Parts: sequence; structure tokens; C-alpha cells
Amino acid sequence: MHESKTNSNIVPVMAILGAVLLWGSAFAAMKHLVATLNPWAVMWMRTGIATLALAPFTTRLAGPVRNGKDRFALAIMALFMPCLYFLFESYALTYTSATQAGLISASLPLMVAVGAGIFFKEKTTLWGWSGLALSIAGVAALTMSGAPTDSASNPALGNSLELIAMACAAGYMLLVKRLAANYGPWTLTAVQNAAGCIFFLPGLYLLVRDGLGQDPLSILIVAAYLGVFVTLGAFGLYNVGMSRLPAGKASAFINLVPAIAAFFGWIILGETLTVLQGMASILIFAGVGLAQRGELIRKDLRAISSLVKNSGRTETAS
Repeated sequence: MHESKTNSNIVPVMAILGAVLLWGSAFAAMKHLVATLNPWAVMWMRTGIATLALAPFTTRLAGPVRNGKDRFALAIMALFMPCLYFLFESYALTYTSATQAGLISASLPLMVAVGAGIFFKEKTTLWGWSGLALSIAGVAALTMSGAPTDSASNPALGNSLELIAMACAAGYMLLVKRLAANYGPWTLTAVQNAAGCIFFLPGLYLLVRDGLGQDPLSILIVAAYLGVFVTLGAFGLYNVGMSRLPAGKASAFINLVPAIAAFFGWIILGETLTVLQGMASILIFAGVGLAQRGELIRKDLRAISSLVKNSGRTETAS
């Protein structure tokens, strides 16, 4: 029985790990593209390829969009992701390294937790606020300790833009939390990609005007990887995991993205961190860990309190 349960968890865990691996690798892939192409051209290629890949299945997978408030909410969701998120992140990667941008993404789960507390009245504990503050302090330290290099010409500007991109991603996730009750994941994905194609349409003009650089095959391969595997594949894999694992356990895997981004930045782009940046990175992870550990402590205390109360009631009854 226990062995069967363990085996049933292997598939969703592997699916989520696959999604996280793809998301972590996206920073280095994006850095490679924006080194050659204008960010608008990169993002039009990414959303355009994803839309083409999804188009044959849209009628079967995506449902109709309702009138009223849903249309406004869907428009704001698409504005946050992919439009503003991709815009800020692609420009961020022209100024900072893929490694530093990936590390800043560690603050995303905390932003979502705090946003849920503000907009959905979900309780955010003191641990959560403290973890967010520590994580943001780490981002600030990472930004201020960065000196211009070949891979990061202006890390202060790039890291600031990446932090704004994370805020847009958090807004997107909060809207999806509400919209997911009425729409399936592929409907939301179809809306996002279609909106991205329209928003980044000026990139098509830049692409035609400037071309694909001196190595067009490499550019097309990386763009296809981002469009098909990262934009669509990672989303599908993560939803497979989310459908079979508790949300808290599934979302915890997102914290692996910064480490994977740093690994690919080192292996593919040869990026490294200074000692001060390494210490700042530890602060970011410590903030995330504080929030998660604090939540576990809070649940343990609640369980102990409930146990004590039940024990008291049993003794009284006897």
C-alpha cells in the first residue's frame, strides 16, 4: 500500500521537476537571444511560436470566454503575463546576468503570499512578512553589490527591472487564482499567447528589418525551445503535478528555479557571482526559507494546541 502510494507520487513530482528545470533554463536562453536581437523581437518570436504550437489544439482544449467582468480580468491577466512580465524581464536581461535575474525570482512566492493576504484576505503571518523583507533586502544587496561586467552592463537597472517583472508575475498568479474557477488552464494559455502576439507585434517589424543575426539557425532553435518547451511544455508539466499533489508541496518546487538558473548561467554563459553577491543570494534564500519554516512552525503549534484542547475535553468527560 505504502509502495503504491510512493509510486503514484513519482509521476507528478517528476513532472514538476521537469517544469522547474525548463523555467530555470529560460534565463540563460533569453540572455542568449537578447544579446543578438531586440527584446521586442525576441518576445514576439516566443509568443508567436507558442501560439502556432497551441493553435491546432485550441478548439479542443480551450473553452469560450464569458462576457462581463471575466473579460476585463482576463485582459489584465494577459497584460501582466506575458506582456509586462516578458517586457521587463527581456530588458532586464540586457542589463544584468541570467544568474542574478534567476536569483531575484526567488522573491516571487513570497510576493504571491503577501498579495493573497492583501487582496483575498488570506492570512499572512509575521513569518511571511519577515521572510519577504529579508528576501527583498537580499535583492537590494545583490543589486548594489553588482559591478558592470561583460554579461551585466548595468546590474542595478537590470535587477530593478527583474524585480518589477516578478511583481507582474505575482499579479498574474493572483488573477489566475480567481479565473481558474471558471476557465481551464489551456483557455488561459490561449488568451495569454494571443495577447502576447498582439502586444509584441512591433517586434515582427524589428525582426524583418534587422534579421536573425549571424547565426540564424541558433536563434531559431533557442526561440523554438522557449516558445514550445518553456512557454507551453513547462506550463503543462506543472499542471500535471498540481493536479496530483497538494498545492503547498507543488509550489515549494518553484524555489529551485533560482539555483537552476544560476547553474545554467554558469555552464552555458560562464557567469559567476562575487563573494558579496553570493552572500546577498544567501539572504534571498534565507527569506524564502524563513517564510516556509515559519509556516510549518505555525501549523505545528496549531496542531499541538488542538491536541491539548482535545486532551482536556477527554479528561473532563471522564
